[in-house]
Amino acid sequence: MKDFNYINNQFYIRMLILHIGYGLIIYMFPSLAKIILLGIIASFLFVIIDRKNKGNEALMAAAYIAGGEVFFRQTSAVIFYETGKYAVIIFLLIGMFFKGASSKTVPYWLYLLMLFPGVVVASMTLSYDADFRKLIAFNISGPVCLGISALYCYYKKIKREDFQRVLLMLLMPLIAQMVYLYFYTPSMDEVRISLSGNYAATGGFGPNQISSVFGLGVFLLCARLFTIRDRFINLIDMILLILMGYRAVITFSRGGVLTAIICIICFLIFFYYRQEARKIHGTNFRILLMGGVFFLVWAFTFLQTSGLILNRYTNRNASGELKKDITTGRVELVETELTAFYQHPIIGIGVGKGREFREEHLGFGINTHNEVSRLLSEHGVLGIFALTILIFVPVIFWFKFQNNYYFLAFVAFWFITINYTAMRIAQPAFVYGLALLYIVDEKKNPVHRKRLASQ
Repeated sequence: MKDFNYINNQFYIRMLILHIGYGLIIYMFPSLAKIILLGIIASFLFVIIDRKNKGNEALMAAAYIAGGEVFFRQTSAVIFYETGKYAVIIFLLIGMFFKGASSKTVPYWLYLLMLFPGVVVASMTLSYDADFRKLIAFNISGPVCLGISALYCYYKKIKREDFQRVLLMLLMPLIAQMVYLYFYTPSMDEVRISLSGNYAATGGFGPNQISSVFGLGVFLLCARLFTIRDRFINLIDMILLILMGYRAVITFSRGGVLTAIICIICFLIFFYYRQEARKIHGTNFRILLMGGVFFLVWAFTFLQTSGLILNRYTNRNASGELKKDITTGRVELVETELTAFYQHPIIGIGVGKGREFREEHLGFGINTHNEVSRLLSEHGVLGIFALTILIFVPVIFWFKFQNNYYFLAFVAFWFITINYTAMRIAQPAFVYGLALLYIVDEKKNPVHRKRLASQ
């Protein structure tokens, strides 16, 4: 029987080649994007139902869609804007139909129930001209996606090998998207760079979302350098890390890059603490190597942008003058939502009403960038209870088991991301769920070892 690591590495290489080709095909034949996505969704549905989700195929399918959602939007592959979130929800619901959910998920059922009074309030507060269905879908699909992800994952036992497969499915569409962008904009030499968000580097799509998803990709690749001990695979991951890190930084959107750095630090804190003494030296070497990669990426980007990237990260304009607001207007949006909460503390102003509220108070309508303040303004006191559940339930779970060294990194990714880009994408919601998995390492199972010894 072949070694599991060998089989897993072969699977990784095949998937990598497939997704490099995927990115190239979408660039050459963009009209195929929608057909390919429909084929992917249909294939996942068939596998989940055929295997009755015995190997957590639903979680892997949801991971793939969450990882590729921005790419699907960017290439107009989605049937409607929230296709990614709905697909994640459907996959996980089907998975729970076959495998059920833990009896300990009561807090997350309560969380989901707390969201819907805000929909009722919105039916009374939204103007007649508002598109009720679209506003509700845009604002509630993210929180619902988080709730369903939590229901599926909370106390769910998963083998460490399967968990690595889930992370791989989350990473692969990001590789395809990165390849697509390298073909779309191979060089920054002949494009105009904007310090407020470099659309030239993101294929014309939102730099904020591209930066967010590539930030997660950078983190996943860094984590692989520590969890996968194979020199050839590590070399491949190192090259991918350089390529993806550059595309993340060159977006000029700081959120995803800074989030990635924080997540890597959080991961290393737990990983280093749980590391065996004989492996510490190798871990130290990898940390130094990773630091060298980051320096290389930053130096190259600095040269490519004639130093403008430094201005962006030090909050200066193209002339080098310090800007007054480092949050690019986000504080003002949060202030209006806190005002709405102060005026309507019990039931809130209703889901989707925030845009109209800002138009009334600021003179212009804009969607929120902060999910925390949105929960308070649109759901009132129920928003406080919902946040309490989302923050404290994972913390209690971690202190009870402490078997997932991705925990703090995943929770950090969720919390930081929703504070600068709300829940426009499924990734933070899905990653939050991954933090709640109970990871089983069969190699440390004494029964399993005894069975192997008898063979």
